[in-house]
Amino acid sequence: MRKRRMRFLRWALPLVLACGCSGRTEYMSVDGVMLGTTLRIVADVRGTSPAEVYAAAMELDREAKASMSIFDPESLLSRLNRNETDSVDRHIAFNLRLADSIGRLSGGRYDVTIAPLVEAWGFAGRERSGDPDVDSLLAFVGRDKVRIAGGRLVKDDPRVRLDFNSVAKGYTVDLLAELVERFGAENYLVDIGGEVRCRGVNAQGDPWRIGIETPFDGNMSDGAYVQRRIRMSAGGLATSGNYRRFYVDAQGNKVAHTIDPRTGRSAVSRLLSVTVAAESCAEADALGTMFLAMGADDALAAAEAMPQVKAYFILAGADDGYEEYATPAMRPMLME
Repeated sequence: MRKRRMRFLRWALPLVLACGCSGRTEYMSVDGVMLGTTLRIVADVRGTSPAEVYAAAMELDREAKASMSIFDPESLLSRLNRNETDSVDRHIAFNLRLADSIGRLSGGRYDVTIAPLVEAWGFAGRERSGDPDVDSLLAFVGRDKVRIAGGRLVKDDPRVRLDFNSVAKGYTVDLLAELVERFGAENYLVDIGGEVRCRGVNAQGDPWRIGIETPFDGNMSDGAYVQRRIRMSAGGLATSGNYRRFYVDAQGNKVAHTIDPRTGRSAVSRLLSVTVAAESCAEADALGTMFLAMGADDALAAAEAMPQVKAYFILAGADDGYEEYATPAMRPMLME
């Protein structure tokens, strides 16, 4: 295990804070499970109970999974992948458009037609059976092989399949932020499994503080170990890393869930995690995956060529330590 800073994450996210003589606005806190992972909402919603907000979030959870889940065989995406329908909904249409815009930046390293490879390597809810025939699978990977025309998905080959796991959670965070805004929130932080969108300030009147995990292999602590904190007042934040979802093959090689669509193989490098801040959480989610798939050298070069991008990289350093790099646009957001 790598040496790491072992500072306990003291979240700036308050629980229920009541109005008092200080005149602070009451902040509601809602905790639960969404998309199979943790859910937290902290918002200055008035006139609505936490139970009502949670019920609305659970309805959104059902809608998102019914559309974009690769694990639910009855989801629209699963049926599209099996060619049982060609009709797309607004969620799939949006994410295909976003995938195109990120794909153009990535040099082929970000591609949502990667589903056959992800499944073959054992990261789509099925165990792999031996080493995948990568060359044969690559024939069905490529965004030029699928498009939307007249509200319908058109494939060049019926074996082309889509996987939105690189963006669906961030996109759902954005939908959740829209939901709390409809409830009247002007200041909020919504968090699904560590992917975040926020606006305004916390109950103390300060920007929201969000912890970035230390990326040592197997860190499943949900915030017990933090490398850095980010200060934010608007936008989305997502972290991509290969320190949770991976396995070691029979030859002792680490096989991680981030796959390079150009090679069909696991994108493992000394780049351990990437945290991206963007206008939306969907964009942050997709950009983080893009950088991770690029590997350390190409990701850092790409970040330097995009000065507007807010990104924070944690890389494996000497003596089992870490190296950090933040783009100029991200540096003002980092806390010491």
